[in-house]
Amino acid sequence: MRELSETDHAILKASENIVDGIAAMYGEHTEVLLHSLDVSNPSITKIANGHITGRSVGAPITNLALMKLNAGQDISDSYFTKSPDGKTLRSITIVIRNAQQDAIGLLCINSNLDASFRSVIASFLPGQTSQADTSFSPETFARSNDEMMQSSIESVRTQVMADASLSPSKKNREIVIRLNELGIFDLKDSAQIAAKGLDISIHTIYRYLRELKT
Repeated sequence: MRELSETDHAILKASENIVDGIAAMYGEHTEVLLHSLDVSNPSITKIANGHITGRSVGAPITNLALMKLNAGQDISDSYFTKSPDGKTLRSITIVIRNAQQDAIGLLCINSNLDASFRSVIASFLPGQTSQADTSFSPETFARSNDEMMQSSIESVRTQVMADASLSPSKKNREIVIRLNELGIFDLKDSAQIAAKGLDISIHTIYRYLRELKT
């Protein structure tokens, strides 16, 4: 470990969203935390679901985390540990490096294996928290840009066509507006693909886009 630079601290600060994102994905039975490797204060700088081990920001780095750092793997194999109150945890440690490839932090994930199956499944279901989005997103897992654009066009078209507040004459324009908001038209050949998918001319697509810019 060494003294971290301002840039190193900025990298760790930017990584805090990763902690919240993983915790939001896997629920209350998975603890996610970020360790700073600053030699003057090697400690937790961000933690989600700290109730699993009873830790909070400022808690010191663990001896096992240091062992994983020195093991030579940037992503450790999963391993099993015990929380202070005896819960069995399945854990993984990921090394965070700066542009010079110096280790500046550790991202640690600890899942509580003693949580009941019912409780774990409940944490994955929509509507279990006040912030949960209970709607299903139109996300598709495309294998190419063309496939992604085509699926995006179809998803947006389905939404717009179902909107009774829009007159039929305005629906194609609304589809182009929404696709533009998604950034679709920043991609190569997107206008041609959209024109074909909407069964309108590419000149109409460009006209809608020009109108948006003005």
